[in-house]
Amino acid sequence: MIGKLTGIIDYIGADHAMIDVRGVGYIVYVSERTRMALPPRGEAISLYTDLLVREDLMQLFGFASLLEKEWYRLLISVQGIGAKAAMAILGTLGAQATGRAIALGDWSAIKAAPGVGPKTAQRVIMELKDKAPAAMELGGSLAEAVLDTSERDEVIENDRPPARKAAPKAAPTAHANAEAEALSALQNLGYSPTDALGAVAQSAQDAPDADTSTLIRAALKLLAPKG
Repeated sequence: MIGKLTGIIDYIGADHAMIDVRGVGYIVYVSERTRMALPPRGEAISLYTDLLVREDLMQLFGFASLLEKEWYRLLISVQGIGAKAAMAILGTLGAQATGRAIALGDWSAIKAAPGVGPKTAQRVIMELKDKAPAAMELGGSLAEAVLDTSERDEVIENDRPPARKAAPKAAPTAHANAEAEALSALQNLGYSPTDALGAVAQSAQDAPDADTSTLIRAALKLLAPKG
């Protein structure tokens, strides 16, 4: 199993890229969001990968973060969701927003992905809602695939130098950590994973830049008994 590739961008296609790893070119299919974030040809890149093997087909899919890869694996476990549909969902929403949509039961957001119909979108919600809390908790620890400076320089030196030196990717946003920490805190207070996830997802949607304590307070208000 190929779990990660680090190499040089050879070219970028409509839904894939070729990564030159010490003279071997790997065609890696990526979501639209990941494709748009790829560096230019000739620069170093590191992607987490998942290999799809069928009788007549082998395809390598690439992900900018382990969280994106985790959601891909969850999505393809749903009946009617293949690799293409899973990448379409992640390309439309991104990993974090996919988790929030599932937590909130927002099947219309899932349906917005090309090729995903309403029945399939509803099935995604039904089958993954109970699995979403674990994935969201991972969001705080699954860092983006940032190519370490020394590793990047080694790749560039040993393969072929790019036209300009690649800049490091941005570090993971603090908000991913805030959502995961808020979810964990609510579960420690005795709320069920599903209830806690729904409240945190709604709070994060209402206040995208909220820190952990703000998310916890907002979620607690949503979870408070009504009346």
